Amino acid sequence: MVFENESGPDFNGFMPAASPQPSVSIEASKTRQSEEVKAAIFMAKQFPRDEKAAFSRIMTACQRKTLAVEAEYEFPRGGSKINGPSIRLAEVLAQCWGNIDYGVNELEQRPGSSLVEAYAWDIETNTRRSMRFTVRHERTAGKTIKKLEDSRDVYEMVANLGARRVRACILGVIPGDIVDAALERCRKTLKEGYDKPLSDRIREALHQFKEKYGVTTDMIEKYLGCAAESFTENDFLRLSGVWRALRDGMAKREDYFTMKTSADFESEAAAQFAEQQKAGAKKKGDGDGNAADK
Repeated sequence: MVFENESGPDFNGFMPAASPQPSVSIEASKTRQSEEVKAAIFMAKQFPRDEKAAFSRIMTACQRKTLAVEAEYEFPRGGSKINGPSIRLAEVLAQCWGNIDYGVNELEQRPGSSLVEAYAWDIETNTRRSMRFTVRHERTAGKTIKKLEDSRDVYEMVANLGARRVRACILGVIPGDIVDAALERCRKTLKEGYDKPLSDRIREALHQFKEKYGVTTDMIEKYLGCAAESFTENDFLRLSGVWRALRDGMAKREDYFTMKTSADFESEAAAQFAEQQKAGAKKKGDGDGNAADK
């Protein structure tokens, strides 16, 4: 018997949850991306790269002084020096080699960090390299950490860190002998293409290091192992690699140079004063002893 104040059985908990309907814009975006990939593959198969022509374009590009200056970086690690093609050279290699898609995608932005993917895809050979990494929305200056709140600062941080991974991805899909030949051609261009004498270029470089990074001539001389007057063309190229590594954020100045703070100078001055006091006391003691003997 069912009374009026009683309700029938509730079947709501037994019904399956309705699946969310996909957004029209998301579906359209997926379809567009899929069609773009298909079109890229079709064009790569229809117009495959001519490797001889691509290599010739790379060698021609490496004869430009503006590219040669930016082509290589160098930084120390574990008692040895690491050098290699820069981000700028990697981009030129990809453009000249052809049929390569590369870039950086911000997959997700969370409070305080972003999930980012860098990739390079040789469409013709279907060779792909990708890296996923997390970028914290913060910038370290000395011992202080500054949180990035402005969207432009976050974008620049993601783009800067993503460019390094893109470089590695591009170099992973282009043959290594092509990369080595491009580097060698850039070094030759640098040695042949300077209008100013070496002494003037070194003087300007020392001034720029001092003005922008607070690196003195003594620090640079200690790093290169000789006086500034003895710097050679190869030393100047090494110094140029250090400048690019610092500018691109590949390394810090402390990785190359022994940076002294005001506390270091004060401790050195105190040690020198103590040595002078000790030497003066010893000399005075020796004088008193000689007077007593007399």
